[in-house]
Amino acid sequence: MGGGGERSASGLRVAARPFVASGSTGVAVRDRLKDLTGGDEEVLRLVGAHLGGLASRDLAVRCADGLEHSAESWAGRKRALTGVSSSRWAGAVTKASHDQWALGRRCQAAHIRGLEAGIGMLRHRLSLPVGARGSKKAPGGYRSRREWHAKSRRLAALEARHTAVVSDWRAGRVRVVRGGKGLLNTRHHLADAQLTESQWRERWEAERWFLSADGESGKRYGNETVRVSPDGQVSIKLPVPLAGLANAPHGRYVLAAKVRFAHRGTEWADRVEANRAVAYRIHHDTRRGRWYLTASWQIPPAPTVPLGAVLAHGVIGVDTNADHLAAWRLDVHGNPLGGPRRFFYDLSGNAPHRDAQVRHALSRLLNWAKSCGVTAIAVEDLDFQAEKSREKHGRKRRFRQLISGMPTGKLRARLTSMADQTGIAIIAVDPAYTSKWGAQHWQKPLTSKARKTTRHDAAAVAIGRRAQGHPVRRRTAPPHDDQSDRRGHRTVQAPSEALGREGTRPRIPGPRTRCVPPGRGANAGDQNAQNRSGRSAEHGAWQQDSLPLSL
Repeated sequence: MGGGGERSASGLRVAARPFVASGSTGVAVRDRLKDLTGGDEEVLRLVGAHLGGLASRDLAVRCADGLEHSAESWAGRKRALTGVSSSRWAGAVTKASHDQWALGRRCQAAHIRGLEAGIGMLRHRLSLPVGARGSKKAPGGYRSRREWHAKSRRLAALEARHTAVVSDWRAGRVRVVRGGKGLLNTRHHLADAQLTESQWRERWEAERWFLSADGESGKRYGNETVRVSPDGQVSIKLPVPLAGLANAPHGRYVLAAKVRFAHRGTEWADRVEANRAVAYRIHHDTRRGRWYLTASWQIPPAPTVPLGAVLAHGVIGVDTNADHLAAWRLDVHGNPLGGPRRFFYDLSGNAPHRDAQVRHALSRLLNWAKSCGVTAIAVEDLDFQAEKSREKHGRKRRFRQLISGMPTGKLRARLTSMADQTGIAIIAVDPAYTSKWGAQHWQKPLTSKARKTTRHDAAAVAIGRRAQGHPVRRRTAPPHDDQSDRRGHRTVQAPSEALGREGTRPRIPGPRTRCVPPGRGANAGDQNAQNRSGRSAEHGAWQQDSLPLSL
């Protein structure tokens, strides 16, 4: 894909240099709360509903403050919540409100950039004559006067929407829905969602509960509000109005269920035994009727390894597609080894299913990399935010759905997080022209009777070579044309059964026609022995005597 940026003399975008992606800075593990009694579930519901109501009111106050927010107002909100919960619950609620407002501001800024991109594209296409042809870099004019008029009305609508959003941005107004705007709109389409009103209400209330506690270093087991002991016992500090439900000293409620983290359980146990900060979140899945506890903590970022060090054992180039990952292993010289590998996933269904499919494909990719002894995986640094615009690809609906469905954003972040514990580095590569040049230079040479190489497989080779600093093309360009060499001998490929076909050409003396040097052949002085037009070799009926040197 090609985008903006610096361009060469030929008009092609100059590819950015590859870099090693930074590792993750946090860890989150989850386990199910099994064997909960009816009383345990009722206490969790009451605590979640009470704190959820406080969180909703505090978020409304935070949004009303807008840009006038200050440390004094934050302290005032926390004091108001402390009397009806606790000091630590109040701190967690106010921090969550502040983070949610900041996230809304970032989303608002992204929305403004999207509107500006759409307005710019509409203005460009409306300025062109009707029926004007486009190019690969920019679309042309609209096909008819009717479409031109409809797009002019859409331009006016986008401009009005842009003006309103910019006004909100400057005033600091952020509109946030606790529980999610998507779930809120589902209330008006219960039949399409195959939900009853009671089922939707149960899900809506569960999403608006608040059962999250921030960790605190130096405190017992790293958390005073939701405490999990090393043997898995879970206890909760009850808010003041619900203190009568406590079944343990100091206003705490101990759950009958115990947790055991299968993933990174040893690391979690080391943290809680050392009283290091661990944050917890309790969540109720209404579809399955299950309760889950998620533990999260920060980890120091791993030191970045130099690019040359991670490429010492070769690299695996990965091309991201809508339904699979195309991968190919390359040696240190940029030559493909073995055959291509494809890791398929299905991105249909709900979000948990899609996430599980991506994680499964990445797990197989990492396992293959470890079995090969490769310590680097090269992926494209993709960003389709500017490419999936409705205004740029209005009639190409399937194309917009294709690029919108590719898990480009989550894939690299999840791959980096999963590879952090395996010792495999992730190299981000500029995606400019990788698919086009990969198919041009590698698809046909890598195709044989026993192996069919796709365009995506060839792109994986191009990605890997770019990560190593090699050019995508297989060999250097031939010299300029002259009378005996017509540009092409350096790119002619030897057959697969030829020995030494990957070696360099032998150095043969003589002119570039690779014939015997002049003056050294057996018939060098006999022009008749050479089959040349106009010589006596073609006309043997007569022979001209040599001219005398003097008369």
